Amino acid sequence: MIIGAHSIIYSRKPEADRAFLRDVLGLPHVDVGEGWLIFGLPPSEVGVHPSKRNDVHEFYLMVRDVNVFVAAMKKRRVRCAPIQDQGYGIMTAITLPGGGKIGVYQPRHARPKSMTVPRMAASERRASGARRGNGGARRGIAAG
Repeated sequence: MIIGAHSIIYSRKPEADRAFLRDVLGLPHVDVGEGWLIFGLPPSEVGVHPSKRNDVHEFYLMVRDVNVFVAAMKKRRVRCAPIQDQGYGIMTAITLPGGGKIGVYQPRHARPKSMTVPRMAASERRASGARRGNGGARRGIAAG
């Protein structure tokens, strides 16, 4: 049923932030048209935290060693927030060229096993109209 998650980073300078994700962080990507890049991410997880409000979501990149990550970013002249020990993990944040921030943390908690997604059968691909390589991604439309 679920085949993945599509995260969105809103930006005042989307081209600069796309270049940062592509060139500095080295995330694999596809161009779905007109320079609109969709980035691949490693296996992910989601946690549900208590809140007094709904529709408040956060996005973090996870690393094996936050100190190594910060040192690598420093060499690339990318500013990182001070490292903080939160118990469950060690955290920092990077500032994107567009001014937004992304949290980065080294988890100390157990990690769930990643889901295995079965491939879509050829008959299902034909029935859905899916074409090879584009994954159905379109600008401004999140997969549901």
